[in-house]
Amino acid sequence: MPSTSIICGVLLILVGIIGYVYGMMNGNASMTAFIPAVFGLVIALLGFFALTKENLRKHIMHFLMLVGLLGFLIPAGRLLMKFRDLSLSAAVVSQLAMALICLVFVILGVKSFIDARRSGAV
Repeated sequence: MPSTSIICGVLLILVGIIGYVYGMMNGNASMTAFIPAVFGLVIALLGFFALTKENLRKHIMHFLMLVGLLGFLIPAGRLLMKFRDLSLSAAVVSQLAMALICLVFVILGVKSFIDARRSGAV
């Protein structure tokens, strides 16, 4: 699961960078485009720590699930609040990508926790 964290973190960093570059090309770049990248950086760094710190892995992974859940709820909530007025813009695509990546990350994490519990590895 730590390697999955790193992959999801890198994907989120790419979403943030691509969103910002796209905004720069259109002349309306905003620092808020980096929000997925910030979440991605936290997830990737903690995933790396989970790989290197075996004794802290369980705690780090539980904290990562919290970060992933927030990474899903925040953009999903913003999209739902503006559902009637949504247009296909770079911001909407970025929020949707962040929400989906984080949702998949949390689902995989919960599945990993369940599998670990069933196998007696806990």
